[in-house]
Amino acid sequence: MTPLSVAYLPLADSAVLVAAKEKGFAAAHDIDLALVRTESWATLRDRLVYGQVQAAHMLAPLAIAVTLGLSQHPASLSAPFKLNVNGNALAMATDFAAALDPDPARRIADPIAAAHDFATAIGLHRRKPVIGIVHRYSSHALMLRYWLGYAGIDPDRDLALRVLPPSLMVEAMRGGEIDGFMAGEPWSSVAVQEGLAEIVAVGARIWQRGVEKVLAFRTDWMEARPELVDRLLVALDRAAAWCDDPANREELAELLARPAYVGRATETILPALSGRLALRAADHPVELPDMMIFHREAAAFPWRSQALWIYSQMVRWGMAEPSEQAERQAAAVFSSDVYRRALAGTGAPMPGASMKVEGALTTPTAVGSHRADLTLGPDRFFDGRIFDPADLAAYLEGLRPR
Repeated sequence: MTPLSVAYLPLADSAVLVAAKEKGFAAAHDIDLALVRTESWATLRDRLVYGQVQAAHMLAPLAIAVTLGLSQHPASLSAPFKLNVNGNALAMATDFAAALDPDPARRIADPIAAAHDFATAIGLHRRKPVIGIVHRYSSHALMLRYWLGYAGIDPDRDLALRVLPPSLMVEAMRGGEIDGFMAGEPWSSVAVQEGLAEIVAVGARIWQRGVEKVLAFRTDWMEARPELVDRLLVALDRAAAWCDDPANREELAELLARPAYVGRATETILPALSGRLALRAADHPVELPDMMIFHREAAAFPWRSQALWIYSQMVRWGMAEPSEQAERQAAAVFSSDVYRRALAGTGAPMPGASMKVEGALTTPTAVGSHRADLTLGPDRFFDGRIFDPADLAAYLEGLRPR
């Protein structure tokens, strides 16, 4: 078998990689998959860039930032497979949450009202709120900025954003170092179960089907080994389908609960997988069926338009200087051509295009697809905005404060 090392963080959205190893999907394609547990995204980035591992479970914006040279010296990365859609949540300390709508379910259902409530709560809080983010270049941080920016909040002026590894967020909240955090599950659920916080927003309600983690390679390594990459992507596609099957959720939670992986109790991991999340300690869970998606609706397909939305937010918040070259580079990180090549003979449904207008689908919609029927789920942004990747400048102009 071909040895292959993949770095990952202990999060519920490492599920596809864990299933690929533990359920034999990688071995069935002659791959000896070694998963390298890593505690911070910066360390994971360095392990990939400097060749300690061959692939990584990576924040989608971080793959783009590394390629553009925003995170360190430029290193070309490619992401031919999305490991999940959505899966993060914003947990705020109970004293801060007390200034919001008293009904947590209503907050989640109405992100617009919740954003305005949050803006008011900032002024009432005992200090400028300190919110933990897992990395400057993370989907979590960009969604947080997008959501709060709608209510006139400047995250760089009105908040203190502190970068912490996901696994340290709960301890930082317990110690009073942060007032809240946005991270992948199960860490928000851990904070809720321990009575430290309430969940006040979820990524799946800020951007339905929003991009989260990707499988990232160094581009030169990926291009030199097309046959191995194709085998891995087929194995991951099979694993993602297994993860998305409701009949497998409890077993998947048990796998992730092992000390070698997430290392938390099964009942803490299961809510995000099953889409039944408790927003406050002792409350009944709310139904969030799209909380985390692994396979259905071509969830693993790397839409280049989603890479460009990420890039647009980097430009919006002054993280990247706009240029045609940077725009091309950002789009190319999402390697839809490699995905198509790898899965061409499997019968997997895949979109006929590599870009789409993001935020335009309000209901499940059948789309053009090669070899199989494909229905895409709603991909609406909470504020109703539409992102047309063909007119990025106009989109950014529409986001400017008036």
